[in-house]
Amino acid sequence: MVWFRIFLAACLLSILIYTGVTIHAHGWNLLSIFFGDMAAMAWPGQFNFDFFTFLLLSGLWTAWRNNFTLGGLALGLIAVFGGMLFLSIYLIILSYRHRGNISEMMLGAERAHG
Repeated sequence: MVWFRIFLAACLLSILIYTGVTIHAHGWNLLSIFFGDMAAMAWPGQFNFDFFTFLLLSGLWTAWRNNFTLGGLALGLIAVFGGMLFLSIYLIILSYRHRGNISEMMLGAERAHG
């Protein structure tokens, strides 16, 4: 679990740095570029579309893990827009909350034991 947490922390730190540099150089204009690349139907758009489906899966999993409660749906929406920035923090918190029990982390305590 230590290596998993280190990996998540490294992802978080590297994404924060990369995002900061990108915002400084290009501003906050992400969505028009992201969806514009998809609309162009070229390789950058294909990558963005593939990535977007991962974001949707992350949001769906987050909402499902929280039993589609209002809070779970809110977390799911944050997961879609927050990407790895959100997911790395969320999984680090879950890893401590569930004392490294991967079944509880991924499924939630009720599903893991029920």
